[in-house]
Amino acid sequence: MRRRSLLALALLGGTASLWAAQDPVESVMWSFFHKRLLEGQPFVYDDKVVLEAPPFAEDARQVPIQVDARAYSGQVVKIMAWAELNPIPQIFTFVPGERVAPMLAIRIRIEQATPIRAAVLTRDGLWHIGSTRIDAAGGGCTAPSVVRAKAGWEDQLGQVHGARFDHGDASRLRLRVDHPMDNGLTGGIPEFFINQAELRDAQGDPLATLELFPAVSENPTISLEVQGEIEARLWLRDNNGNEFEAAF
Repeated sequence: MRRRSLLALALLGGTASLWAAQDPVESVMWSFFHKRLLEGQPFVYDDKVVLEAPPFAEDARQVPIQVDARAYSGQVVKIMAWAELNPIPQIFTFVPGERVAPMLAIRIRIEQATPIRAAVLTRDGLWHIGSTRIDAAGGGCTAPSVVRAKAGWEDQLGQVHGARFDHGDASRLRLRVDHPMDNGLTGGIPEFFINQAELRDAQGDPLATLELFPAVSENPTISLEVQGEIEARLWLRDNNGNEFEAAF
């Protein structure tokens, strides 16, 4: 009995030591998001989760970020990302299948200087946290829509522009979708954004799924990496029920 108690204490101590590790961006919001988004589950700050972003946002409406968790290829269950000081923090939830690398690049809005997090859940139940910080003049989430200022934007809604490029043993998909991605924070315009995406093979079976949130920029750009020469089709749906599709 005593041996079991000591083992339990050791396990608890190990988890606590993970939680007590030094936050690389020293955010006061980490505990809140750890509880809200990760449900208080065990985590470790991990340099193997490479989160790339510019140190300063030249345009707070279009900020490129890339999450690369290929160090855990074959072990990744899902990837989440959020901007902690945004009015709408969540950016995406990404579930890569076996034929899609656990890596994604996208452009986001930020309202002010903020920590950015990428959380990678591996099959052992541990969250691996990549962190960085972006400085910004601000206003990216509440700035007037550039897309809506252009005449005839409705006629281009949902058009997908992109290509597939060889990248070693894999291929890189780079695409842009014409969509205002309204976040409901400007000019009395309600939320109108792409919230679901799925990369499918020729038979329609999912290769990867992606849930998007209004922190994603107007005319969203997305980059993925697919293993092999399989045919890929991208299916998208916005919160008004419009569906779009393109082949790569």
